[in-house]
Amino acid sequence: MSEAALRALNPATNEAFGPAFVEPDAAAIEAACVAAAAAFDVYREIDPSARAAFLEAIAAEIEAIGDELIQTAMAETGLPRPRLEGERGRTTGQLRLFAQVVRRGDWIGARIDPALPERKPMPRADLRQRFIPLGPVAVFGASNFPLAFSTAGGDTASALAAGCPVVVKGHPAHPNTGELVGAAVRRAVAACGLPEGVFALLTGQSHALGGTLVRDPRIKAVGFTGSRAGGLALMRIAAERAEPIPVFAEMSSVNPVLLMPAALAARAEALGAAFIGSLTLGAGQFCTNPGLILALDGPDLERFTAAATAALTAAQPHVMLTPGIFGAFEQGVDRLSGRDGVKLLARGCVGDGVNQAVGALFEVDAATFLADEVLGHEVFGSSSVIVRVPDVATLAALLERLEGQLTATLHLDADDAELARGLLPILERKAGRILANGWPTGVEVSHAMVHGGPFPATSDPRGTSVGTRAIERFLRPVCYQDIPDTLLPPALQAGNPLGVARAIDGVL
Repeated sequence: MSEAALRALNPATNEAFGPAFVEPDAAAIEAACVAAAAAFDVYREIDPSARAAFLEAIAAEIEAIGDELIQTAMAETGLPRPRLEGERGRTTGQLRLFAQVVRRGDWIGARIDPALPERKPMPRADLRQRFIPLGPVAVFGASNFPLAFSTAGGDTASALAAGCPVVVKGHPAHPNTGELVGAAVRRAVAACGLPEGVFALLTGQSHALGGTLVRDPRIKAVGFTGSRAGGLALMRIAAERAEPIPVFAEMSSVNPVLLMPAALAARAEALGAAFIGSLTLGAGQFCTNPGLILALDGPDLERFTAAATAALTAAQPHVMLTPGIFGAFEQGVDRLSGRDGVKLLARGCVGDGVNQAVGALFEVDAATFLADEVLGHEVFGSSSVIVRVPDVATLAALLERLEGQLTATLHLDADDAELARGLLPILERKAGRILANGWPTGVEVSHAMVHGGPFPATSDPRGTSVGTRAIERFLRPVCYQDIPDTLLPPALQAGNPLGVARAIDGVL
């Protein structure tokens, strides 16, 4: 057995269990990429209804695994049953949602500019455009969502919906969960009569596996959810290839929450308690965790801080996903504790088990925050910083200094409207999703959702990794000039056999 063999680890006990997964070697990685490339031209041109049926078949196969999937994921991640059952529903739901998108056909983006042979001074050729898939996509499973962002998660679902074969690099934190889901996808591939290369799962724990996969010339795009260091490493590899490829990496965000004065005055205590509920949910292991609170200093902020401190002090610890993630969280908390001008307000309850996150809440003044960029970096877990801001001008300056974010939240009342209106242009430049009077943890899978944002929230702010627009990341336009009708793809033929919506001379 290879020294790199991987076994699952129960983070609640630090005990290894289950079968060993041998690290795929270079030949195995190449074979998966070769098969994906061979499947591409077949898969990308199958009828949209057949592709949609394939996505629905994957969802049905995942559901057919039954409770074994939930129990396995619980053992590998420490996440509770209700969370994982909800995540399974989200996983199958987004597959079925993309099936609807594929059937509808607007993702094809069909445009037809008919020939104008009599146009003066120059005639116009017949021009037709559609989107086609990029090619085989490498998807990296995420640690914090073993179902919804992993083997058959959002990146895989959207790439398959676009017509791209997928090679998944399974996350080593939940190899058995990944294999159960991977087997379900393979069953769907076979049941739908598709080439085997449409999907492959490579399970391993080395950085070399991911690097070799991204370097393979047959891979045309990458989907990644994880750390900033991991995303940047993949971006460098992709950029250094003979043919650079896009990397759609969701990486790092502190998700600022702005407490507007009127809202804070009206409900400071309730906001403080609700904030801690969001902060400690799932041990804070969400990319949308509220890691930064911004508010004007004064008695109302004192009330909020007191309520938040009391709530966190009573908060029970939660097992984190892996010993490595727990260790990084503790290092992040220690790093904040050691910064000049940073005050530790509270820690949560200490548990008696291993890898249990004890929440941490800090506060600083605005001047300290502006002078120390480390205070604006993400600590993955239930850790957050409250910034006491002296005035509106400083608040605006502080927002301007922030890095790109997945989310920005405003808690406001009617009397806060003018202040919020002045800040919205900054928030639009800084975040992919702006929400009011809620908490950023929780991302709806829908047509209008954006789970993306300026760097370093993502590597490419033009897309989203959640919602139906995620399909657009894996498509590119092709124009057909004076191509005979019999040679045109169905979506552009005169008879429009697919019945898709088309723009004729710019008119839908």
